Amino acid sequence: MTKRTSAKYKIDRRMGENIWGRPKSPVNKREYGPGQHGQRRKNKLSDFGTQLRAKQKLKGYYGDLTEKQFRKIYGEAERVKGDTGEMLVGLLERRLDAVVYRAKLVPTIFAARQFVNHGHVLVNGKRVNIASYRVAEGDVISVREKSRQMGLILEAIALTERDVPDYLEVDHNKMVVKFVRTPGLGDVPYPVQMEPNLVVEYYAKN
Repeated sequence: MTKRTSAKYKIDRRMGENIWGRPKSPVNKREYGPGQHGQRRKNKLSDFGTQLRAKQKLKGYYGDLTEKQFRKIYGEAERVKGDTGEMLVGLLERRLDAVVYRAKLVPTIFAARQFVNHGHVLVNGKRVNIASYRVAEGDVISVREKSRQMGLILEAIALTERDVPDYLEVDHNKMVVKFVRTPGLGDVPYPVQMEPNLVVEYYAKN
C-alpha cells in the first residue's frame, strides 16, 4: 500500500466516516479508529472536540492540507464579506487540484495533487503545476495532450461512485473543464456532512 493510500484510509478511520465515499474504505467494514486503542468505546465529544473534528474532516477531505495552508485559506474567507463558512468552501473548491478531482479526471484528491504537480494540467492553455493554484470563474482547465491516455484518467472517468457537479462544465472526450461559478456548501457533493460553521467557531475561539 502506498504512503498516500495509507494516509487516506487512516484519515477515514480517524474520522470514523468514509469522507470520500470510496467503496474500499476500511470504515465500511470497521468503524473504530486506527491504532491499538482504536476499539475503545468513544467518549462524547465536547464542543471544542466537535469543532476540531469538523475542521480536521474538511481539511482532510482536500488532501490533508497542512494547518498552515488551511488557516491561510480560512483567513482569506474571513476577510471577504458574507458567510465565512460558505466562503471557505468556495475557496477550497477553487483549488486546481480540487477542480481536477471534482471533474473526475483522477480517482482521488491525492492523485489530483500529484497529477497537477507533474505538469499534466493546463489552465487557459498554459501549464500550471501548483496544486493550490486558484481558478477563477470562466477559466478553462484541460489535460495536456500527451497525458490524455493515462490509465489514471480512464479509471476516474469510469467511476460511478460520484458525479460531476453543475458548477463545472466537463467534456471527457476532449478532457476539458470549464469552471462556471464558485459553489456554496449546498452545491458541493460531499459524501458526508461537512460543517464549515463549526470550523468558523473553532477558529473564533482559538
